[in-house]
Amino acid sequence: MSLIEIISGVEASEATLTVFDPDPSVAETLAEHFADRNLRVVAERPAAGPTGYAVLSRDGEFVTAAAIDDLLPGTDGDASADGDEASADDGDGDEASDGRRSDEERGATASRRVGQPILDHLDETLFTSYSRADMVAASREIEDRAWRVGDGELHAGFQTLDVLTGEANTYDRLAGKDRLDVHAYAAAEGDAPAADEYEVHVGRTAEIRETWFVAYDGGGFDGAKCVLLAEEREPGRFYGFWSYDPDTVDRVIDYLTERYGTSEAHDEDDATA
Repeated sequence: MSLIEIISGVEASEATLTVFDPDPSVAETLAEHFADRNLRVVAERPAAGPTGYAVLSRDGEFVTAAAIDDLLPGTDGDASADGDEASADDGDGDEASDGRRSDEERGATASRRVGQPILDHLDETLFTSYSRADMVAASREIEDRAWRVGDGELHAGFQTLDVLTGEANTYDRLAGKDRLDVHAYAAAEGDAPAADEYEVHVGRTAEIRETWFVAYDGGGFDGAKCVLLAEEREPGRFYGFWSYDPDTVDRVIDYLTERYGTSEAHDEDDATA
């Protein structure tokens, strides 16, 4: 197993949303809405029986069902999101409030609320063309969770030592948490930062250079576990997933620990600084 194989495994384990509705555009709309999820949307037109609902299944087994009206954008769930935004705009001007967010950010918040009956059962979100800025933003969410819990293990891959050096202040701060064990991984390009509070693993394997990951073990709480893992398949564009599934998080961290975690080099391709 490798990090690339873990990504491939998540891609291959997609769920299926079967849409029972006489209007074929309904399935098309839902496919667009769930485009960033590990989900295949198919349409069924039953000759008899009820319509207007969708069934989520995985590996041929039933997971949940929901009414179409609860899944489509533009329903009451979307309107509720708009109402929340309006009330936030009337706030006291706090820079962190919704009133200061861009239209794109507001749209993303509203979109997250649409389709919640299905989203609640999808632990993994696939993405197909994240920029470096997208990857940094996603990484910050996981780093912030580790900071707030303040316990457990945080594992982060930076591709190269040069990139890690640019994040040294952030990881010095994270490693300052007494009960948070921080591990950083990078290929041997550039100089390693002076990392007194956390361990730097220098991997001379292609996967360390080609992947970006941040994994947090939850500090003993399965509900706090999360991981971001992506492969740079073309310059500056990343393909992968983030997940809150405890088994997926454990699989990534166990692999990193076994492959790169000891203080001695595993083989001529790996080293730990």
